[in-house]
Amino acid sequence: MSETAARVASSASPTARGRFARIALRSVQVLLALFYAIASALPKLIAHPSAVESFDKMGWGSAGMYAIGVLELAGAVALLVPVLQSVAAMALSALMVGAFIVQLTAFDGQNAATPLILIVPLALIAWARRAHNKDLLRLLRRAGRGRQA
Repeated sequence: MSETAARVASSASPTARGRFARIALRSVQVLLALFYAIASALPKLIAHPSAVESFDKMGWGSAGMYAIGVLELAGAVALLVPVLQSVAAMALSALMVGAFIVQLTAFDGQNAATPLILIVPLALIAWARRAHNKDLLRLLRRAGRGRQA
């Protein structure tokens, strides 16, 4: 590393690096949310011919197509809600494991790498935002107590 690069790297404060990391992670979350909402869920929810054909080939029909579309859209929205973002990333990762298996079994692995690639940033989000899981549990417990009273 050059002397100038070393000086710049050491001069960046932990606060600045943390801020950059938070912005970068949030950017990844927004990009993934847009991908899941527009490129993945929307074709299923509007019954685009390519989505209909794929789900018919799997034998799941329109009910399966709409169900997966709704799950993807819900996950996309939840990625943007602070208290839900870690759980959303875990749920979308589980959905991607299922998509990987379907790609291998129904489509001869044609696009099997795509779900695996998407799991990487989702796992990072789930891990980095895991502190929000405590907040979610607290909210759920409070809501549960409110219904019992």
